[in-house]
Amino acid sequence: MPAPRARVTQRMIADIAGVSQSTVSLVLNGKADESRRIPAATRDRVLDVIRETTYVANPVARSLAGATNDLIGVFTYEPAFPTRSSDFYTPLLTGIESAAEQVTADLLVFTSTPVVDGRRRLFHESNRLRLADGCILLGREMDADELERLLATDYPFVAIGRRDAAHGRVPYIGVDYASATRELVQRALDLGHTRFGLLRLSLGAESSRDRHDGIVDALAGAGLDAAAALTEATVTDHPTVADAWEAIRASSPTVVLVEDPDDGEELLDLLSAAGVAVPAAVSVVVLGEHTRHRDRGTDVTRLSAPRTELGARAVTALTERIAAVQRGEAPPPVQELLACAIVDGTTLGPPSR
Repeated sequence: MPAPRARVTQRMIADIAGVSQSTVSLVLNGKADESRRIPAATRDRVLDVIRETTYVANPVARSLAGATNDLIGVFTYEPAFPTRSSDFYTPLLTGIESAAEQVTADLLVFTSTPVVDGRRRLFHESNRLRLADGCILLGREMDADELERLLATDYPFVAIGRRDAAHGRVPYIGVDYASATRELVQRALDLGHTRFGLLRLSLGAESSRDRHDGIVDALAGAGLDAAAALTEATVTDHPTVADAWEAIRASSPTVVLVEDPDDGEELLDLLSAAGVAVPAAVSVVVLGEHTRHRDRGTDVTRLSAPRTELGARAVTALTERIAAVQRGEAPPPVQELLACAIVDGTTLGPPSR
């Protein structure tokens, strides 16, 4: 059995190239510029040896030395790859991957974090966060204390989704759900709807609160009291979507707004099974969408968030913050909301009564 190959070190590179180890370090860290008085021929000789020996730099050592590793971290507060989660995360990760390729960075997904109270924790005793030059945070709900702790460090990060934590100081790239929801509700109002139902998720997440604010603003703009015109049910407070639907059906809404696309599909199936015609008897509008094609035969009126663009823009913002920290500067503030599109489907029509 052949003996394992010895790990190539900077000392070995220096000996082969006939230079000092400090010269190798400067070349590896991208600091072999004119101010360091390293001739171009010397730099090229060191790089040739590195290529020939397939030397791989130690990312921990590079980080300790203040150099970047060209690694972008990705942390998700919820598992990203189960079927239901992947429908949300896949386009985000696609955008992140594409943008990372453009800046020649690799992605490092943090998967070893402990789960506490059903949610992953960013900080723990085996934290590997600083292996990456900076990190993109994903999750419907994020831990406010952890965001505060991150802000107290010089570690560059960007959250995907608008965040209220830390008195509004969290850097983020999000979606303008409030404006899009307001416009969608206005379209329903223009058709003559005055009684609304809402099947929503918990208002713990900013995206849910933004949608809710958009609904209330649109109703107020039409001179309607939300307390009278809107009947709400939090789906997670009921055993099933059917139970949540029963909780609002007594108010006879002519249009039902559903926050979660899966819940929207289930409601449409329930109405179909009960012989309730959509939109003739009741309209259904979903405040989100599946990113994968679902062959239902129903084109649902819905919101469509630019998730791939969201992921790509987060990488751009993060690399700008990383570069600033490397220069010894304060990272540029970023709190940007991308426009959310409305898809005109066939499930919103004028009220029947």
